[in-house]
Amino acid sequence: MKIRYLGHSCFLLTESTGTSIVTDPYGDVGFDLPSVTADVVTISHDHYDHNNDKAVGGNPVIIKEEGNYEIGGVGITAIKSYHDDENGAKRGENLIFKFRMDGLEICHLGDIGEECSSSLLEMLLPVHVLLIPVGGTYTIDAEQAKEYVDRIMPSVVVPMHYKTKGLNLDIDKVGAFSDLFEVSEEEEQVVELDGNVLELFRDDITDESTKIVIMERGK
Repeated sequence: MKIRYLGHSCFLLTESTGTSIVTDPYGDVGFDLPSVTADVVTISHDHYDHNNDKAVGGNPVIIKEEGNYEIGGVGITAIKSYHDDENGAKRGENLIFKFRMDGLEICHLGDIGEECSSSLLEMLLPVHVLLIPVGGTYTIDAEQAKEYVDRIMPSVVVPMHYKTKGLNLDIDKVGAFSDLFEVSEEEEQVVELDGNVLELFRDDITDESTKIVIMERGK
């Protein structure tokens, strides 16, 4: 499968069969969403920087409610959570999405704001690839995101929802998160890609370590 980072919390996920999913397409955040088509669009919550489904071509199925779905051979589970640490009192609800693509379990946490509780963890596991917000202010911050990673123990972590060039939201840069991980002479735990596409195979997944992959925003 391929993961293409389109910026903010938006990714294009493509299975080897061709089935494609766009997560949380954004409106005016300081830069434009690249031209993209998909079979499915998932929306974690109804805020302008996550719900611009009209910008996605291809007449996709829009998923914005809790439940289990199967589209084009891809299993999709939408799990209710909260956008804040007060059971939604401040910012409302948030949907976490899990996708099963090419034998991999991918989890997009949306704008998660609550702590990583044991009950939530039980609903999420297993996770091979974790797409997680790290910028704070409107979501969990870097240290809370690190706790999610430590408890979920995915093989690959792709941070999202952080300050990048042009973004007009007041959130932290990705370094606040990536700096929390150890630098080892034996293995580089944090990898910064030159591009915005990550291709993964089931054989790439290992239980031995977690790799943080930072991607450039696609244009």
